[in-house]
Amino acid sequence: MSETDDEAGGRVYDPQADHAFPDERVNDVLKMLADDEEVTAYLEAQNVNPVARKRYNDHGTKHINIVRNRALCLYNLLKRGGVEFNGAAQQGLEEADEAVIVALAATLHDIGHVVHRDDHPYYSIPLAADLLDRLLEDYYDIGERVRMKGEVLHAILCHHTEEEPLTLEAGVVRIADALDMERGRSRIPYEQGGRGINTVSSQAIETVVLSSGEDYPVLVEIEMNNAAGVYQVDNLLKAKLTDSGLEESIRIVALNNNEDSDRIVERIEL
Repeated sequence: MSETDDEAGGRVYDPQADHAFPDERVNDVLKMLADDEEVTAYLEAQNVNPVARKRYNDHGTKHINIVRNRALCLYNLLKRGGVEFNGAAQQGLEEADEAVIVALAATLHDIGHVVHRDDHPYYSIPLAADLLDRLLEDYYDIGERVRMKGEVLHAILCHHTEEEPLTLEAGVVRIADALDMERGRSRIPYEQGGRGINTVSSQAIETVVLSSGEDYPVLVEIEMNNAAGVYQVDNLLKAKLTDSGLEESIRIVALNNNEDSDRIVERIEL
């Protein structure tokens, strides 16, 4: 698998690199998504309500690219670690469809923001459903499309912490959404004067690195420059990890690297 630095600075696998996946299906879908004008328009438009109107963190194209990259990285590492996914399998779909479900859900999970920031996962469902009818048509027959559509929509809905993921594909998307936490995520609202807890805590996160762990399939290492980053780790990420179905497969370690001041928090492990 090919490795690269993603936009936020974390070391991850590049899902668009040559031979990133043994099956070309997800690579074809990723290219299709990148070339689709309607998908691109949604990813740009969905940032207006959260950032321009609510002065909240970035939820646009950059956020989606990072979340999708990290979701596919998590998927790869978990598969390498022997984790068996259940979403596609229980629907009678192929193993190669697991990564496609993850990629599509990660791409479309936030498009409900075009309607409103509040309760956006529920608005994402009908919008994504309409897109999926077209996006899946060239790859699956009618029965497969129905099953793929259901799995993708389930993963989209369950990135919201109020909903319980019933598949590991959904759990991956849910956790990956919280792993976009570095300071670049809050750049726009912070520069415009936004000082909410999400913005300030994002400023404290320096890097997020995903790798294979010794005792767990996935080790997530988070480096922060002050204790404000605890909110991102202990509140947001912990909430996404809880009930994801992957609690026993992922270890999260956060370290405060600030040596110039008293460190209220030096290390957090989940």
